Amino acid sequence: MKLNSILPVALGVLAVGFASSTLRAEPVDDKLVIDGDREMITRAAPPPNHPFDEVLSGWLYRTPETRALEADSFQNPGMLYVERGQEIWNTVDGAAGKSCASCHGDAAQSMKDVGAHYPKWNAAAGKPFNLELQIDACRKGNMQAEPYKFDHADQKALVTYIKNQSLGTPMAVDLTQGEMQSWWDKGKDLYYTRTGQLNLSCANCHEQNNGKYIRADHLSQGNVNGFPTYRLKQATVISLHNRFRGCIRDTRATQPKAFSEELMALEVYVTWRGTGLSIETPAVRQ
Repeated sequence: MKLNSILPVALGVLAVGFASSTLRAEPVDDKLVIDGDREMITRAAPPPNHPFDEVLSGWLYRTPETRALEADSFQNPGMLYVERGQEIWNTVDGAAGKSCASCHGDAAQSMKDVGAHYPKWNAAAGKPFNLELQIDACRKGNMQAEPYKFDHADQKALVTYIKNQSLGTPMAVDLTQGEMQSWWDKGKDLYYTRTGQLNLSCANCHEQNNGKYIRADHLSQGNVNGFPTYRLKQATVISLHNRFRGCIRDTRATQPKAFSEELMALEVYVTWRGTGLSIETPAVRQ
């Protein structure tokens, strides 16, 4: 079948999935309480000029079984990555003979709430840094160790561990730092720009068709407060830039490189969209 005959079919399937009034997945009226005693903020008032009247966690859109997995740390498969991250935190690596703990001590104290406020402006680099970039800068500058390759298992585990120290903390990025506002502007433009052969933008799914099904999955607002996230579909923890690239791939567009200017700008903007939601890392999703 030729491409010009495939695309109308593909677009037609998407249109049917988006338009059907019967295929809806409205957010549930439920509370996420981790281990019975740590309630997460899954509904928050939006910051000024936000497109939604209420900011909602993706947890509210998941099946009862998936929601239950995240609510129980013993059952949550993403906690294995937290445990591995703790091991890495305390392991000496590099020519300087240091571990993360050598400088930062107990992560439960030094990293408490830190992950809730990334990306942050890095003046030396002249751009926003997420946790992955900050970890690599520490490895090179302080530990004299090699930076991680994108999505290396240890990179994902360490980021998951650090973000987990902010469990329950409301997410917020400071747009007054450096040039963060201009990166936010660029990220917003990218969020609403249609790309790929399917001519879709982030907003087409997560804003205009929020609460509907696309294939077997249901579309949340696309908030990122649970990343790194354990995805049942892939049976592993998925980083935010992996998910960005996966979505772009699904529009049949060329994937930007991880930590590229495009994806860093998108991370700044999308993180802002989830302002006020608790960090849920590691969240559990479909």
